[in-house]
Amino acid sequence: MSDMYINGLAQVAANHQALSPVNFLKRSAELYPDKTAIIHGNEQYTYSEFQQNVNRLASALQLRGVTKGTTVTVMAANIPAFLDAHFAVPMLGAVLNSLNTRLDAENLAFILDHAECDVLLTDTAYSGVMKKAVALSSRSPLIIDIDDPQSQGGERLGEVEYQQLLAEGDLSFEQPVIEDEWQAMALNYTSGTTGNPKGVVYSHRGAYLNALGNNMIWPLDENSVYLWTLPMFHCNGWCFPWTVTAMAATHVCLRQVEVGAIINSISEHNITHMCGAPIVLNMVLNGPEELTQKLTGKVKAMTAGAPPPAAVIKGMEKLGFDITQTYGLTEVYGPCVASSWKQEWDHLTSDERAALKARQGIRYPTQEDVDVLDPETMLPVPADAETIGEIMFRGNTTMKGYLKNPTATEEAFKGGWFHSGDLAVKHPDGYLEIRDRSKDIIISGGENISSVEVEGVLYRHPAIMEAAVVARKDDTWGETPCAFVSLKPGEHATQCEIIEFCRENMARFKCPKTIVFADLPKTSTGKIQKFILREKVKNLFENISETA
Repeated sequence: MSDMYINGLAQVAANHQALSPVNFLKRSAELYPDKTAIIHGNEQYTYSEFQQNVNRLASALQLRGVTKGTTVTVMAANIPAFLDAHFAVPMLGAVLNSLNTRLDAENLAFILDHAECDVLLTDTAYSGVMKKAVALSSRSPLIIDIDDPQSQGGERLGEVEYQQLLAEGDLSFEQPVIEDEWQAMALNYTSGTTGNPKGVVYSHRGAYLNALGNNMIWPLDENSVYLWTLPMFHCNGWCFPWTVTAMAATHVCLRQVEVGAIINSISEHNITHMCGAPIVLNMVLNGPEELTQKLTGKVKAMTAGAPPPAAVIKGMEKLGFDITQTYGLTEVYGPCVASSWKQEWDHLTSDERAALKARQGIRYPTQEDVDVLDPETMLPVPADAETIGEIMFRGNTTMKGYLKNPTATEEAFKGGWFHSGDLAVKHPDGYLEIRDRSKDIIISGGENISSVEVEGVLYRHPAIMEAAVVARKDDTWGETPCAFVSLKPGEHATQCEIIEFCRENMARFKCPKTIVFADLPKTSTGKIQKFILREKVKNLFENISETA
C-alpha cells in the first residue's frame, strides 16, 4: 500500500483543532458584538458583554485554582450566570456539573460527593436545600452565591457573590486551547433504575456535534429569539446554550416556567423558538383565554421527555405553534432523534398530521446510528410498525460513560451499542415510535423518577408491608407515580396519609399521586409482577377516562 497519502500530511496545529462548543461564543462576539445576546427581565447583554463576562468568570475561577478536571457544580434557575458557566467552566478544561433544582438535599449531597465537587455556584433561591445538602456532603467546596435580582430571596452561603467574583476576573482573558476533544466537559446525573443517580459524562466533541445537530434539524439564525422554557440543568439544556450562541440568536431567560410568564415573554420578545417537555405545551394549551389570545405569531416548539399526546400537538398548532417532537436521553446529550416533517404530509388532515408528529422519528445527522434491535440477537427488527425491540444508539453524541461506574458503563455499551431501555417499533419509512419502557422509570414533566427510590420511601412507612410503583398516564405531567401497597396486619393508613409521608421524605415531584390498596402479584420466587400492575392501572384509570 502506498504511503503517499501519509508522508508529509501529518496532523498539525494548522490543520487540526479539537472540536469544542466553547468556541462558538468567540465567533458570535466577533461577528455581532453589539447584538443582544441575553435578555433577563430588565437586564440585557450584548454578545461582546457576554464574552467579557465569560472571560471574567473563567479568569476568576482559574485564579481560585480551577483547572483541567476540576468539578464546578451549578445550582441555578435559567439565568445569565448559568449561560456564562456553560462556556467559562469547560473553557478551562474543567467539568460543568448542573444540578436538578427539583432534587432533595439527600440526592444533592450524594451528587456533590460522587462528582467530587470543588466549586459550587448556587442561586440564592435554592439556599435552603443547598445549605442542607452541603451539610450532609463530605465536600467543602468554594461556594459562590448568585444573588439574582429576580430571585425569590434566600440567604448567602458562601464567601463571595457572583458579581464580586466577576470583578476579580480579566475581561481580556485569553481562552486556553482545548487540546483533546474527548476530554470531559460536562457531568449530568440521571436517576436510572436505582435510587442513587448515575453520572453521565459528556465530551467536548459530543457536545459540539449535538449542538450543531440541533440546528440542522431545527434551524435558528441571528434573527431567532429563543425562550428558556427548558431547564438548563437538563442535559445542559439539550445543548441549546451552545446552539443558540453558535447562531448568534438571542437567549431570553425565564426563572419560572409558568404559563403567564411564558406567554407574556412570547408576546413581549417576539419569541421564535422554545423547547420543553409535553407538560409545557399542555400548560400553554390550557392557559386562560386572556393569555392565549396574545399568541398571534408563529413559534417553533421542540418537545421531548415523554411522547406528547397527538391531541396536544393538534391543539398547540391551532394556537400557532409548529411542533417538532424529538427523542433522546441524558446519555445521548438530550435529543438526537427527531420527527422530521416531509412536505408530502402537508395535505393530510390535522389528526393525521398530529399522529405523524407524535412519532419519535429519525436520527440526527450527527448521531451515526440509531435503530430498533432485538436485545437478544442484536439484529434490527422488521420495519413493520408492529415488532417491538429496544432503541439503541452508537456514535459521537453518545456519552463517554458513567462516572466511576465501569460495570454500568460496560452493561450500557454491551454489543457495541448504547442500550436505551426504551421499547419501540420501526415504521416502514424508518421512523421510530416508542411502545413501552423496559426500565421501571416514570417520566413526569420531562424528569425521570426512579420507582425503586419511591418504593424505598414507601417501605419506610410503619403501616406498609409491601409496595410497588408504576406509571399512570396523566394529561398534565405525561406520567405520575401510582403506588400499589399492602398494609401490615392490624395497621391502617389512608391515601392522604401515605402521600403526605412521601412528601416529607423525598422531593415532592417524585411522590405518588395515587395509592391503590391491594395484594401485590408475585412470581414463584417472590418477585413482584409489575406488568400485571400496569394492566391494573389501565383498567382502573385509563379505560375509565377513555370511555368517559
